[in-house]
Amino acid sequence: MINYLRKIDKSLFFLTLFMFIFGLLMIFSASYVKAITTLDNAYYYLIRQSLILVVCFFVFIFTIMIPTKLYQKHYKNILFIAIILLISLFFFGITVNGSKSWLPFPVFNFQPSEFAKIALIIYMAYYYDKNKNNKDDYKIVLKPFIYVVAVFLLVASQPDLGSAIIIFSTCFAVLFGVPLMPVAKKKTMKIIFITILFGSILVIFLLLSGKSGLYSYQLQRFNFLNPCSRYTEVGTGYQICNSYIAINNGGLFGVGIGNSTQKYLYLPESYTDFIFPVIVEELGLITGFIILFIYFIIIFKIIFIAKNCYTLSHGLICYGVAAYIFVHVFINLVGVLGLLPLTGVPLPFLSYGGSYALCLTFALSIVQRINIETRIYRQEEKLKNKIREI
Repeated sequence: MINYLRKIDKSLFFLTLFMFIFGLLMIFSASYVKAITTLDNAYYYLIRQSLILVVCFFVFIFTIMIPTKLYQKHYKNILFIAIILLISLFFFGITVNGSKSWLPFPVFNFQPSEFAKIALIIYMAYYYDKNKNNKDDYKIVLKPFIYVVAVFLLVASQPDLGSAIIIFSTCFAVLFGVPLMPVAKKKTMKIIFITILFGSILVIFLLLSGKSGLYSYQLQRFNFLNPCSRYTEVGTGYQICNSYIAINNGGLFGVGIGNSTQKYLYLPESYTDFIFPVIVEELGLITGFIILFIYFIIIFKIIFIAKNCYTLSHGLICYGVAAYIFVHVFINLVGVLGLLPLTGVPLPFLSYGGSYALCLTFALSIVQRINIETRIYRQEEKLKNKIREI
């Protein structure tokens, strides 16, 4: 195990470790008011997230020791398990915040959609690697999107539009990383564009006809262009306007850690979806920009590992994980800033929650395992070259 730890990308490891620890501190700062008023225990969310991070550490240690050949052997089964878990929500799922997205377990509730995101990345990576000699056939290129659409619809029906959008966006990013032949690439992109365009027109038509199939609280989220017009506790404008107030209160340097006023039950979900405004209020816009810069470095490091990979599957997994993190950050921030409708997407490393933290750790651990195998491969190649020279 020590040999494996020596070969991980240490800068990526310490950046993610720092973000998880920083997130833990901010979760406590943002949650203790609600915890003490509703649960009579100010440390409730801190303790639970701490236990989650301990589990994440063991997930990391275990995952970096698993050869990627095991994923290659079982990539279809991994996706099959993810789909079964999503289907099981119809029978055993519990509803939290209006979405039937959780499977109850004795210690915690698990969100299958988070695992499905990673499962699709793994499936697509090994599928395209297996069919890399047929990349001029657009039908073969598009085949994985049958499963992508199936998972998208299963997640959207919970309803969890935020996760559904992330699933499609991440899978599209994986496809974009496949080195397609020009003709196949043109046909593939054309079909995807037409499908998205048709779907968008259908959604707009359903919205205008009043038969969108969306719940009333989801329709309220489309007031993002003028959120404060619905400044009530039941409207999404209440959340976004309090987010604006928090960011404005923070200024450049913040009011000091623990001194946020918006977390005093003014800003709902202040320790989950809306943790970024609390961070800016307490530590300032400068800290907010530093966090965004750290996200940029983490994503850059993952892409750098992808570029050094010696197999297509490894590279696509890394690209998929980088997209997975980027899309989460983008959708969360544009939501809390009122630039797009809210979707309830957690902010990587910083938001409270077990399922996402575990799946994010699992994804990053696979990236680190890929980095380990790449370094071992490069060392073996250097040794072979030296032997040849002799």
